Amino acid sequence: MTITISGVSLYFLGPLIMCCFFCLYRVLKGPTSSDRVAAFYLFGVLAVSLCAFATAVFQRRFLMDIALSWAILGFTATLALIKYLEGKDLDD
Repeated sequence: MTITISGVSLYFLGPLIMCCFFCLYRVLKGPTSSDRVAAFYLFGVLAVSLCAFATAVFQRRFLMDIALSWAILGFTATLALIKYLEGKDLDD
């Protein structure tokens, strides 16, 4: 099985990977904690879109399951991180 990525696909893949690196930079060097949380959540969204892109290119359905699981975990982790930064318990 040969996998070819067309030129149109590369136009989508390049900016997605660049945005992932920018988000990682903002998570590590963000001036405030709210910037870090926003970048963390955006990185999760970009990771989900990369999994969806890989599903379309490689035609493997399990990658979409990974993307959906990652989206749910990323959302939950973002909520937990916001609660932690506010100084509240998770059951408040």
